[in-house]
Amino acid sequence: MPFSISLILATVAILFLFTISSAAPTLGVRRPFNRIYAFGDSFTDTGNSRAGEGPAGFGHLSSFPYGMTYFKRPTNRYSDGRLTIDFVAQSMNLPFLPPYLSLRSTDGSNGTATDSYGVNFAVSGATVIKHAFFAENNLTLDMTPQSLETELGWFEKYLETLGANQKVSLFRDSLFWIGEIGVNDYAYTVGSTVSSDTIRELSMSTYTRFLETLLNKGVRHMVVQGHPATGCLTLAMSLAGEDDRDYLGCVQSVNNQSYTHNLALQFKLKQLRIKYPNATIVYADYWNAYREVIKNPTKYGISEKFKACCGTGEPYNFEVFQTCGSATATACKNPSRYINWDGVHLTEGMYKVVADMFLGGRFTRPKFSYLLNKKLKGL
Repeated sequence: MPFSISLILATVAILFLFTISSAAPTLGVRRPFNRIYAFGDSFTDTGNSRAGEGPAGFGHLSSFPYGMTYFKRPTNRYSDGRLTIDFVAQSMNLPFLPPYLSLRSTDGSNGTATDSYGVNFAVSGATVIKHAFFAENNLTLDMTPQSLETELGWFEKYLETLGANQKVSLFRDSLFWIGEIGVNDYAYTVGSTVSSDTIRELSMSTYTRFLETLLNKGVRHMVVQGHPATGCLTLAMSLAGEDDRDYLGCVQSVNNQSYTHNLALQFKLKQLRIKYPNATIVYADYWNAYREVIKNPTKYGISEKFKACCGTGEPYNFEVFQTCGSATATACKNPSRYINWDGVHLTEGMYKVVADMFLGGRFTRPKFSYLLNKKLKGL
């Protein structure tokens, strides 16, 4: 009895998910997507930020030991190596996505041949809500003027460099990966009179408009990451009192904030799936993926759940004004054994675990293989 087309497509999809190996594409291997376009903040930014930019206190990303594990040099990624988006690109047999601000054609405008496999518009410190909101409320901790509006503006300028047929192909054959974004919105309002409810309502409204703008342009395949368990990040652990802990040992108040945000996001995505039935919108459950590693660290090769690999000070190897890359900070010998890299951002090892969880389908709804199968049926 011959194999069914569904079984063949499923097998092809699975093969793509096990190609995470190198930055260079493998010749002769068919790609499920010709391009990836990424948006988000420092968890996804592959170089749109430089030293002295990005979130306050984390201005050393152009200095060693950032990039020590894979690239052996700083690449303006907030990690010791690759990020989740890098592993996603590799799994699709695509090269690493160039940051938008690195693209320059001969006439000085953005866009060049090097962006033929996609572009990364994510930028560190970015918020969902416009920068003006934070400025108007005197929230001076916000050192980064970029927001989702900025990233969408960059994308619009990028589209201007393409012809009509190129745009049609872009939306039909590309994967749009919306990395985690919005944690900064909450962080910038800590200690202010602006409530979490206000931030959630404003960010959901802005975020929905952003997604609808992409969907109205014709985006067919989209992955949207939720917030991780932010109460388990080293920064939160170091600032919160010991009486503010959940059963995992993380900061309960901060985790509750992220949990509530993710519920609101999932509700919005459910509405968008109904409104845009021709698009496949996958929710990447960063919250539960992160918590899974906290619950079973040894299963994923992790021995240190809360302490930062790179930093200084006790008990978490983290000091707000002496972060990774500063003169007093040092890096651990084996970052892959740590979840956290510099107090906020994750190690390459943790990013790979998360990528495997997303691509393998355990923490995506619907499963990522469902999105791949729909794409492959259209090839």
